Amino acid sequence: MNREFFVDDNIALAKTIDKSFYTDPGIFEMAKERIFSSSWQFVGSSDLVKLPGDAFPVTLLKNYLDEPILLMRDNDNQIRLLSNVCTHRGNIIVDAPCRLTKLRCRYHGRLFQLDGQFVAMPEFKEVVGFPTATDNLHSLPIHSWGKWLFTSLNSSRPVSAFLDDMKSRLAWLPSHDFVFKPEFSREFTVNAHWALYCENYLEGFHIPFVHSGLNSVIDFGNYTTELYGFSNLQLGIAKSEDDCFDLPPESPDFGKSIAAYYFFIFPNMMFNFYPWGLSLNVVQPISPQESKISFSTYIWKEDKFNTGAGSELDTVELEDEEVVNSVQLGIKSRFYNHGRYSVSREQGTHHFHRIIAEWLQ
Repeated sequence: MNREFFVDDNIALAKTIDKSFYTDPGIFEMAKERIFSSSWQFVGSSDLVKLPGDAFPVTLLKNYLDEPILLMRDNDNQIRLLSNVCTHRGNIIVDAPCRLTKLRCRYHGRLFQLDGQFVAMPEFKEVVGFPTATDNLHSLPIHSWGKWLFTSLNSSRPVSAFLDDMKSRLAWLPSHDFVFKPEFSREFTVNAHWALYCENYLEGFHIPFVHSGLNSVIDFGNYTTELYGFSNLQLGIAKSEDDCFDLPPESPDFGKSIAAYYFFIFPNMMFNFYPWGLSLNVVQPISPQESKISFSTYIWKEDKFNTGAGSELDTVELEDEEVVNSVQLGIKSRFYNHGRYSVSREQGTHHFHRIIAEWLQ
C-alpha cells in the first residue's frame, strides 16, 4: 500500500491525507481515472430535452475529463445519453442544442438513429466485416432523480451508493417542481485544488470564524454531520422558525427546525437544499491549483428566495474562496505535511479523505 494515501479509520488517531495529493501533477492526473471516471456526475436537467428529437451537447467536466456526450430525447420519448463522437474518425457530431430526426456526422456523412444505432455510411460498400456493434455510438448509463440527470463513465459502482441516502431523506420533496433559474446561477474560478474546496464544504467547523452572516441564522451548537457510503449530510438547524423548512409528517426530520440540508456526493457535488429550493454546486478540476465551481439555482418557493441560510450565497462563496485560496498557498510549505481532525467537527473531511485514499490505491 502507498502509505501517502493511508488515512486511519479512527478519526481520533488519523492524520489528514499527505499533502502530495494536492501538489503532485501526476496524482492530479491519476485522480481523473481512479476517482472521477468511476464516480457519478451531474449532467443537467431533463428540461434541456423536452421534445422528441431534442439534442443537447455536454462536455463532462470540461478541462479535466473533457468527455463529449450528447443528451437526447429519442423518437420514443426516451431520454438517452450517447457519446458525441463519430465512430468513423472521431468528429464531434452535435456542437449546439438543436432538434433532429437523425444524427448525421458533418465530416463524412455517417448516419445514426437518435438512439445511437448505426444506420448508413457513404462509400463503405467494399469494407469487410462492416458494420459491427462498435460502429454504434456508445450509450452511457443515465440515472434520474426528478428532472436531475446523472451518469458515470465507468459505472462499476452503483449509483445507489452515491444518491439513494439523499433521495430517501428528501423523498417528500417535490423535485419535479424545482425550476432552473439561469439568472441566479453563477460560475466561480478558485485558485485552489478541487479537494481543498470540497474539504472546506465538508465541515461546519469554520462557520463561526468565516461566515458571520450564516452563523447568525444557523444554530452551530446543534450542527451535525451524518456519514453514508459515498455521501454525507450536514444538517443546519435554524435559530428562528421563520428560516426553516415546513416539513411534512412523512419527513424523518418532522418536528425539527431545519434551515438547510447540505448533501455532499463524492467526489465533487454539493446539493444545498433551502426552504426556497436548491443550489447545486459542481466542483470542476482544472489544474492542481485551479478549479471552477458552478452554482446552478433551482427555485421551489419564490417567496422564500434569498432568505435564511440560503441568503447572500455569493457573499458566502467569496468568504470560502478567500480561505481556500489561502490554504492552497499554505500546503506548499516545507513545514506542512499532515494535520489532525477535530473528532466532533471534521467527520465529513475525514470520511472524504478515507474514500480518496481507498480509490487511489
